[in-house]
Amino acid sequence: MKFDHIRAAKRISSPLGDIVLAASDSGLCGLWFEGQKHQPQLDGKLFVVCSHALAQAEAQVNAWFRGELNHFQMRLDLSAGTSFQQAVWRALQDIPIGQTRSYSAISQQIDQAGASRAVGAAIGRNPISLIVPCHRVLGASGGLTGYAGGLERKIALLEREGAPCKSTHR
Repeated sequence: MKFDHIRAAKRISSPLGDIVLAASDSGLCGLWFEGQKHQPQLDGKLFVVCSHALAQAEAQVNAWFRGELNHFQMRLDLSAGTSFQQAVWRALQDIPIGQTRSYSAISQQIDQAGASRAVGAAIGRNPISLIVPCHRVLGASGGLTGYAGGLERKIALLEREGAPCKSTHR
């Protein structure tokens, strides 16, 4: 994945740890929890600039964590991914808050039945966590599988949304 289109980035605090937001000229292109897998190095780009996308994302993420917002509305730039990855990430945006889907269901939704592993790989590389809700995808049996931001965060996000999940953690 290439992130050379990032023009500005900002670190914000959240109840689940620091978050790095990144924006391109086309919209929000990154939201990573600190230490998340596949987070790009943003050498020299982590600074506060007058960016509408960053300000909008920060306000909406903060409102979401306060329980005042259930649906994000902002321009997203998914161009860091392949066309397959982008299709998966768009499908994730169709999962309503409080609900979950399986990897198999996502693969069927994008007309790639049988591509559950590839779907899982694309989900793991989702560059806009939380807003593109990859945390809402569970294993076929409804159990937790993985989450690039850590399973504890995935559990906390699902609990915040009132989504069912089978967890032996905590």
